[in-house]
Amino acid sequence: MNAKARTARRILRDRTRTQRAASRIARQGVGTLATHCIAAGLGIREARTVAGSLRKNAAKANVTGTPGISYTRGRARACTRYTQAEVARIAVIYRPRKTVYKVVAARLTLAA
Repeated sequence: MNAKARTARRILRDRTRTQRAASRIARQGVGTLATHCIAAGLGIREARTVAGSLRKNAAKANVTGTPGISYTRGRARACTRYTQAEVARIAVIYRPRKTVYKVVAARLTLAA
């Protein structure tokens, strides 16, 4: 596989991941913080990082979310799902340092 094909596959994979997360949020009305970050355009690893920071700021914003269970790879985990309006309230408090995270915070704020 040449470099052009690798790049094309990566771009398609990233776009698919972002669209799938956004569709899930639109369909169900709620999503985990990581899902909201993926829908805003981050990769999985960066989304987990930003979601951890947003989770800390959720307490400051008095946002509780809805408790739920996420199923992945044959196991169930307790999670908290948030609406887009709740995520926007959390993202207003969030003050990232990296420019990529600043862009995502702006997108999360405008999503509501």
